[in-house]
Amino acid sequence: MEASSSRSRSGGLPSKRRSSGGGGGGYGPTAQSLSDDTLRSIFSRLDDHFDLAHCSAVCKSWNTIISTGHLMRDLYHKRNPQARSSSITFSTKSYFEALAVNGHASTLTSGSVEVHQWIGHPMRATLCRMKSGSVLTGKGDKVLRLWSAENCKYMNEYNVPDSKMLVDFDFDENKIVGLTSSQVCIWKRSGPRSIFQSCGGTFSHGLCMSYADPEVVIGCEDGRAFVYDMYSRSCSSIHRLHPSPVTCLALTDDQLIIGGSTFGSVAIADHTSGERLGLLKSAFTPTVIRCLSSSANSHLIFAGSSSGYAHCWDLRTLRPLWETRVSPNVIYSAHHFPGDTSVLAVGGIDGVLRLVCQRTGDTIRSFIMDAGQPAQSSSRLQAEKKHGRPAESGPRQQVEKKNAREIAPDARLDNIPTNLRPQITGLSVGMRKIVTTHGENYIRVWKFRL
Repeated sequence: MEASSSRSRSGGLPSKRRSSGGGGGGYGPTAQSLSDDTLRSIFSRLDDHFDLAHCSAVCKSWNTIISTGHLMRDLYHKRNPQARSSSITFSTKSYFEALAVNGHASTLTSGSVEVHQWIGHPMRATLCRMKSGSVLTGKGDKVLRLWSAENCKYMNEYNVPDSKMLVDFDFDENKIVGLTSSQVCIWKRSGPRSIFQSCGGTFSHGLCMSYADPEVVIGCEDGRAFVYDMYSRSCSSIHRLHPSPVTCLALTDDQLIIGGSTFGSVAIADHTSGERLGLLKSAFTPTVIRCLSSSANSHLIFAGSSSGYAHCWDLRTLRPLWETRVSPNVIYSAHHFPGDTSVLAVGGIDGVLRLVCQRTGDTIRSFIMDAGQPAQSSSRLQAEKKHGRPAESGPRQQVEKKNAREIAPDARLDNIPTNLRPQITGLSVGMRKIVTTHGENYIRVWKFRL
């Protein structure tokens, strides 16, 4: 199908296409019969990048017209005249990524919220991770489960070795990496599990982990961090981070290992040399660093602590930017969307989902469940019967849709029933979504919309 000509490929008469116009069954020109120049002129009048992107996805010929005509670049320069004189090369991919991240931040700070909740585990789930539209939950029973973040549909599950209990896990598009107190387990997303115990350097009482291919870093009760190659299964280095247990870990693109401790400090070590580069301390003691989240775009490290403080340090100066008590009790989890330099989500024992400004530490918005709205439910099994699809293996979860209720940052929490704010034991931020676990058998996905 060619957009520039209405002539058929066989060279015969033009094919007849019914006009969308009003009259009497006649035939007339369509978009497919317009010339390239005419289409290019039409597309150049669009004033929204996403409209232009939607048009480029219609067919190959439209995509060619938009890309060869540099219409994305021209619209960018139209909106940003100062960029014409810049020596920086325009990248459509980078520009759309920036637009998406800005839209995500705007939606979190000013959009409405709908909560999707379902029973996801036979016992309980305390941790969750969300990446590329998928959610992984577990820790509390002997199974990890993978879900779609968009429709909450069950995708797969991964069993933990007998007599072992996971203490931490993470995943990517190819594999899942889990940690027990003395083992690392690796599952292929669509294959068998691989398990290896430490060799070349024994770790015991592993408490937390973080990985970046090909290495996984394990934080232990004795204050050391063990670095293992996930493919050779050998220990490549051991770093002394703290004299106390390592409670949480984060890795940066700059080859830094960052570890929190029960003493309220955060150690920074060079992954290559093993040299400890600095020790970040809180002005508020005693406290335990419970979670870490690093921002590659702004060179900041965020932490949540047992005293309810959210912390922010600049990795370039090793100095604190702010420390704010956003909760009256323990913060179990803090996370932000990769690339977003605006919003940090935090949750903890008080059960309030808070969105915090990354630059100032001020609370932007706070949410709990809305008790006044009746729940709407949809069953996966009912949907399969309705659409005539065969039943799949896995749990037959019923998804309840509820509204969230926004509360003031200084609201009196003792006046809010605890069933509306169960403790948040884990959270993870995706594109316009936040998934939370609560130490129970259910999972929640908070979906933000403008």
